[in-house]
Amino acid sequence: MTLCLFDLDGTLIDSEEGIFAGVRHSLSVVGGPAIDNESLRAWVGPPLRYSFAQVLDNDAERIELAIDAYSQRFQQIGWSEHRVYDGIPETMAELVAAGHTLAIVTSKVRPHAEVIAKHLPFGHLFTRLYAPGPETTRSEKADMIAQALADFGSVPTDAVMVGDRRFDIEGAVENNVRGIGVLWGFGSREELNDAGAASIASTPAELIALIGG
Repeated sequence: MTLCLFDLDGTLIDSEEGIFAGVRHSLSVVGGPAIDNESLRAWVGPPLRYSFAQVLDNDAERIELAIDAYSQRFQQIGWSEHRVYDGIPETMAELVAAGHTLAIVTSKVRPHAEVIAKHLPFGHLFTRLYAPGPETTRSEKADMIAQALADFGSVPTDAVMVGDRRFDIEGAVENNVRGIGVLWGFGSREELNDAGAASIASTPAELIALIGG
């Protein structure tokens, strides 16, 4: 049995529409800059506070106003602006059938992550969800992976972290956990390799063999 930890955005779901719209709305509220789609792709993965700080000159008041605006829009409509990647539901079901344990590890704040996971048609397959609290200024993947290992009593060699960005792989490496990168999300093969990915999947179906028995 393997403890399989999955990132959410860019790994289980394509959340580009909701994140892009939410960021643009928030920046318009606080008088922030316009950001093109290519630049916005870098916002998927890191904590929102980190990304807002980069474009709002680390102005704490404006950052919090932007976070509030993002959260309000998310609660109204943003939570539903995503699509499940093709093949993900089948792959998750097959992993559970093979005896693996699944959990979500995401930088998305807990209230947002929970509502999305609750509405996923395969959300019941995940035993736990790890996400930062709404007031958290940092959300290190390494810390959440370490907590998951402790909670499940799993040794690093019996766990994998699956994600599309370097933050996922770096968190895995720090915990001596095998990091599996995926190419259908927002990161590149180069980014994942540079972060130390043990292997890289081009399609969800490939995860079955990469995770192993």
